[in-house]
Amino acid sequence: MDYNKLAELLYPNVQHDMQYYLNVYPARKLPAGAEVTRLGPSPTGYLHIGHLYSAMISRITATKTHGVFYLRLEDTDQKRYIPGAGDVAYDMLCYYGVKPDEGYRGDNLEQIGEYGDYVQSHRTEIYQTFAKELVKRGRAFPCFCGANDSKEDILERREKELSESETITEHDEHCRNLSFEQIKANIEAGKPWALKLLSTGDPEKQHDFVDLIKGKRVIRENGKDIVLVKSNGIPPYALAHVVDDTLMGTTIVVRGEEWYPSVAAHIETFLALGLKPPKYAHTPVISKLDDGNKRKLSKRKDPEADVRFYIEQGYPKEAVKEYVLNLLNSDFEMWRNQNPLSDIAEFPFSIKKIGSNNPMFDFEKLNNISKNIISRWPAERVFAEIYAWAEKFDGKYANLLQNNKETMIKMLSIDRGGDRPRKDIFAWSMVKDLYDYIFNDIAPATIDERINKNSAKDFLKEYIEKYDHKLDKQAWFDQIKQIALGHNFADNKEYKANPSAYAGNVADACNLVRVAVTGKTATPDLCSIMQLLGKDKVKNRLQNMINSL
Repeated sequence: MDYNKLAELLYPNVQHDMQYYLNVYPARKLPAGAEVTRLGPSPTGYLHIGHLYSAMISRITATKTHGVFYLRLEDTDQKRYIPGAGDVAYDMLCYYGVKPDEGYRGDNLEQIGEYGDYVQSHRTEIYQTFAKELVKRGRAFPCFCGANDSKEDILERREKELSESETITEHDEHCRNLSFEQIKANIEAGKPWALKLLSTGDPEKQHDFVDLIKGKRVIRENGKDIVLVKSNGIPPYALAHVVDDTLMGTTIVVRGEEWYPSVAAHIETFLALGLKPPKYAHTPVISKLDDGNKRKLSKRKDPEADVRFYIEQGYPKEAVKEYVLNLLNSDFEMWRNQNPLSDIAEFPFSIKKIGSNNPMFDFEKLNNISKNIISRWPAERVFAEIYAWAEKFDGKYANLLQNNKETMIKMLSIDRGGDRPRKDIFAWSMVKDLYDYIFNDIAPATIDERINKNSAKDFLKEYIEKYDHKLDKQAWFDQIKQIALGHNFADNKEYKANPSAYAGNVADACNLVRVAVTGKTATPDLCSIMQLLGKDKVKNRLQNMINSL
């Protein structure tokens, strides 16, 4: 077949050749060893936590090597396109401190960089030029089956082939064997067609492939005639990836492990065009336990898959980034313990240290990281963060905070700083309920079931009579301790044997006061809270507890 003639038949309006675009997009002028990385989300929904995971690898790698990290919008799947999703992707990357150096910046902002357009749907002419080149080289053919043949038609044809030859080869496409005349007749008849790679690979042959994360791996040659251009003229990822990562100078493609089965087909497409494939880093997939079974974190099932979830819940972005680094490099936690005040940019991150197993998403770990970060912040900053969150998600609470700013900052100052700072906050959304006793009346709380109610009532009566709001912390504690000595809250034998030496009774006494005054079983320093609440409010709440027993 005359492949040049076929190429003109299929793409009569393509004016340039592949070399033209290779000249338009020259090699980047970067220092030796510089890596060019990218993120290519599809605007079909929100930005997944897995995208942030990959983006942080790409961003850090580009920064450490004095390279470039760019954002490309891969919007070739127009059926699933969601307006505004691209803007969300860019905004979230910037919010989490993973801002691209160049590329797409949202639908209403001008792109930055000399290697665009960075929106794939704007690059159709370029893709068709490379598609035409593949046809010229005899490495691609038009397929009329997908648009016209039903699944039953295809199965029937394959059954016929089996009955005649007793086998179907890997390259079993009917259309790869059409003559020029048959192709021309189909096109003149208006039959839609897709362009497919004419694979020359042998799936029985294997070769080594080096993955930057998982090391040396063995893959089989590609044996599938993959779709390069759909019947609507738009390429799927297979061709778009090859063309764009070549022209934009990508040196490392960071993507999820789910793409690994496609490596052989992508490499064959690069080589069919005479192009050098980039290096690949296939990341483990973030997973979670579901009824005891491990599965991928799902866009449909898991709200935490959406990076906006953490903003809505009020997790500091610093905590989310540190958590992702924990997932990426297992030695991050040790480094953080040794460098509690260092910026995470100082962490010696390495792609080679990314584990091969799928990391498990763990809220408890995220919460602990967040608590540690917040515990190091001054009260004024914590208040500002809580208020900013409330302004966006809880206007009524924002007004309450604004009207009681001084009181709230004093509350947040309790037990802050020092060697053992308070660690009771991991998300701003929890603060409203955590400290509701500061602003709101509280209902009498239930005391520990092991505590004798009569003993508790007698203790609180004595305590309310002797309560002195002017006592400092040590005198305040000594007073509770002294009163507690006369009350056996849990009919404890150790107390009966030696009341003055039984420490548990004092702890029970403090907890009774805590529950009465705050309605909580755990709070920051109770004496400081009582000072903040004021004498009248404290005595009223103590009396309410007495009345409820």
